Amino acid sequence: MISPLAHIHPEAKIGNNVTIDAFCVVEKGTIIGDGCHLLTHSVILEYTTLGKHCRVFPGAVIGAEPQDLKFNGEVSAVEIGDYTVIRECVTIHRGTVDKHKTVIGKNCLLMAYAHIAHDCIIGDHVVIANTVQLAGHVEIGDYAIIGGLAAAIQFSKIGAHSYIAGGSEIIKDVPPFIKAGRAPLSFAGINSVGLHRRGFSAEKISAIQEIYRTLYLRGYNISQAKSVIENELPDSDEKDLILDFINQSKKGILKMAIKDNPDEY
Repeated sequence: MISPLAHIHPEAKIGNNVTIDAFCVVEKGTIIGDGCHLLTHSVILEYTTLGKHCRVFPGAVIGAEPQDLKFNGEVSAVEIGDYTVIRECVTIHRGTVDKHKTVIGKNCLLMAYAHIAHDCIIGDHVVIANTVQLAGHVEIGDYAIIGGLAAAIQFSKIGAHSYIAGGSEIIKDVPPFIKAGRAPLSFAGINSVGLHRRGFSAEKISAIQEIYRTLYLRGYNISQAKSVIENELPDSDEKDLILDFINQSKKGILKMAIKDNPDEY
């Protein structure tokens, strides 16, 4: 059902079984996938693509021009994957000449007032809580969870299956499978609860723990720890993902937290 009080550009492409409530705006060059629901007062600006069965809540604005002084009006896009939910007053900006697009994956939840800046690349099943602020070019892996009021600086990378505490300032890269918290943001153990929920076996979780014990708890510097992990620990997809993340990090990964008690971790 499409309300006659919605403004839909004639060049917008609307899929099957789409619901668009009164006072929505859908501009030209947009693609709205099958089964989507745009709630009242949501705004979908040009060059935005919504996958199937997305929901966009009131006040959300998707596809606005980037807040980047280098932006010169070039054509760029926003791409949203299937079954992603975008809550009230979320803002998602188009890309720049860097990537020409901002991408949100499938089955994501972006809670109220979150901001996703230009050229961000967000994986599948990511949860971004209320008022999280992502600067340009941030990359987030699958199944990551970022707590409310957290903020990430430009070009930050956040690994898959990681959990970041609310209110965090993300200025270093956050490796996969870990929890991060405190100030300054630090390693606070692995995300064992999240990994259990996603079907990781006890053996895999134990192997991930051993990798991070080597990286953070055994007194090695990063180069030494990488050598030990690569040459002495069993091979696995998780090990490869962690090493690739560390090797590709340009900002450097976050450090170990100062423990409050000797039994922690």
